[in-house]
Amino acid sequence: MLSIATKVERIVMDSPFLSEGLRRGLINLSELARQLQPQLESDLWKPVGQAAVVMALRRVSERLPDHAASDIVLAQKTGQLTARTDLVELTYRQSECTDECHRQLLAQAGRRRDLFLTVTRGVNEVMVICSRLLIPLVEEVFAGERQLARLENLNAVTLQLTAESHRTPGIYHAILKKLAWDKINLVNLISTHSELTLIIDKDQTGAAFAVLSKLVTH
Repeated sequence: MLSIATKVERIVMDSPFLSEGLRRGLINLSELARQLQPQLESDLWKPVGQAAVVMALRRVSERLPDHAASDIVLAQKTGQLTARTDLVELTYRQSECTDECHRQLLAQAGRRRDLFLTVTRGVNEVMVICSRLLIPLVEEVFAGERQLARLENLNAVTLQLTAESHRTPGIYHAILKKLAWDKINLVNLISTHSELTLIIDKDQTGAAFAVLSKLVTH
């Protein structure tokens, strides 16, 4: 069974608002403990004292990094932040034909450098995110496959990171937390060695671009 301290830590770390508020000392620990008590007692199946919750919150806050935003290291060159518009995300169930579908798609669309295309294979699914102009080709290639989901009206924003960014603990968390603070929903993300591409709903792209632009000019 989880301890009070472990459960409190999970609640805090799962919420960018709580973790940031505690890190900055903006939250009254006693009041937060009072609000968390019902949830903790329900999850732990036992009475939970407010003092124990306050102590757990204090210990969590002491371990939070002092300057999370400074962990974001962007490449010092132009073109740090780019956007691609009018994208569609399609998800298919993996099958014995998935590899052949993937091969055909890249073979026929690979020459279109002006269009966006990425294919991600999971354990049981394969996801295609592409420019709308490529949809007829994707549907043709995957015609015999079972489609699980289709998301329309998406845009992509790509941040250029440094080549050493993979050595920075919590760098993705620091970026995504800033979006969460502004209630910007992240549909998906794609990462390579020094690029992080965020897939966002079309109607939230302007707000996301404004938030991320502050990182570029930081």
